[in-house]
Amino acid sequence: MNISKETNGPLTCFKTYDVRGKLGINFDNSIAYRIGRAIAQHLGAKTMIVGRDARQSSPELAEALMLGVTDAGTCVLDIGLSGTEEMYWAVTEFCADVGVTITASHNPINYNGLKFVKSCSRPFDDKSDFQVIKRLAELNDWKINKTKGLVNDISSEARKAYVKKVLSIANLNNIRPLKVIVNSGNGAAGPTFDAIADVLLRENPLINFVRMNHEPDSSFPNGIPNPMLIENHAPMKNEILKNRADFGIAFDGDFDRCFFFDENGVFVSGEYIVGLLAQVFLDKKKNVKIVHDPRVIWNIEDVVKKHDGVCVQSKTGHAFIKEAMRKNQAVYGGELSAHHYFRDFAYCDSGMIPWLLIFKLVSDSDYSLGMLVHRRYIKFPSSKEINFSVKDPDNIIKLVEREYSNFNIRSSYLDGLNLEFEDWRLTLRRSNTEALLRLNIECKGSARLVDDKVSEVTKLIHLFNS
Repeated sequence: MNISKETNGPLTCFKTYDVRGKLGINFDNSIAYRIGRAIAQHLGAKTMIVGRDARQSSPELAEALMLGVTDAGTCVLDIGLSGTEEMYWAVTEFCADVGVTITASHNPINYNGLKFVKSCSRPFDDKSDFQVIKRLAELNDWKINKTKGLVNDISSEARKAYVKKVLSIANLNNIRPLKVIVNSGNGAAGPTFDAIADVLLRENPLINFVRMNHEPDSSFPNGIPNPMLIENHAPMKNEILKNRADFGIAFDGDFDRCFFFDENGVFVSGEYIVGLLAQVFLDKKKNVKIVHDPRVIWNIEDVVKKHDGVCVQSKTGHAFIKEAMRKNQAVYGGELSAHHYFRDFAYCDSGMIPWLLIFKLVSDSDYSLGMLVHRRYIKFPSSKEINFSVKDPDNIIKLVEREYSNFNIRSSYLDGLNLEFEDWRLTLRRSNTEALLRLNIECKGSARLVDDKVSEVTKLIHLFNS
């Protein structure tokens, strides 16, 4: 492989939590090589787990990264085509010093990037790890190594260990034969899902998984696997209704997020899934801690309080959630964006564990998923996250806060602007990964009030952006 050793100035592919860039513009094989070598050198790593998603560019980028890693004298444990969470667990399972997945998740087809953790599947620290690695990669400041690291394929062993782990957390004993629509989006999820399903079908052959867009396909013939996009909801709804399924699940590209659709094909907002999963853990043990982000909170707080748990709010983002979970020894953490974290999964996020737990919950319940969610929505309706492309998001946030400053409110800036009124609440924050302003509104018992307040705040944002 021809890898350029030239430096090209600052690396703009380093984002808040990970590496992500446009292919051939600010991310390529040379940059992957340099980052791989920088990670290995900075951590003094003896072993690194490396996985990749289903994008066309990922195998070559993985090869370039592994070349940089082995040039640093570090051995690679290659898990091949896999989800980010498989890399997370492999780092803990095989006691590796670091792990990297080549993935751009749900980003457009001309993007790719890297996600990573260090030993014990811990996030990188921004100053002492992330920024140091960025600087090393920018400068090509390499140590000379007499020995080159080796590459070992452990994909089969790693997949078996991962499947065993996620099933142990879900504990799907005595489950009913539900019918579930599974949309892998032609990303990396299909083969891993099949490995899990094979075990479940041995337990209960009457379970019915109806697969769609299941095979990994780097051309993404059915669009980029991003289940949050409204245009991707109709195909799921049609498939659920056609098959009279109990519910549906859809994964993003590296399947660290799983999205739910009820038996009527209705997309389930993230805060209701967080509430249901919190209930699952609190039904097993009282007085444990549940971590959640501050965007939509009233439903979660109500569920946790009624089931004798303790809520802990954290800033949005995997590094913050994981830090809060470790600090508080929380059993579970959830974000509105469909990232779900589990203490027994090395405090990491998983897209497979949530659907297994929801499968068990629906199987054991007298209610459908739609009925379980509707009972919560009636009490605490919400708007779903609304995105705005604006010129100066920080200024608009200040202007919105000023607009409501004369009202009887509670305000905070844990993660963007949080304004709490007697019967409604809003959060307004900048995206950490995109040039967007994100709005969430929740109310107590009135879906009409949600609509009114969304209209009210939207008008303000457009006014202040003009």
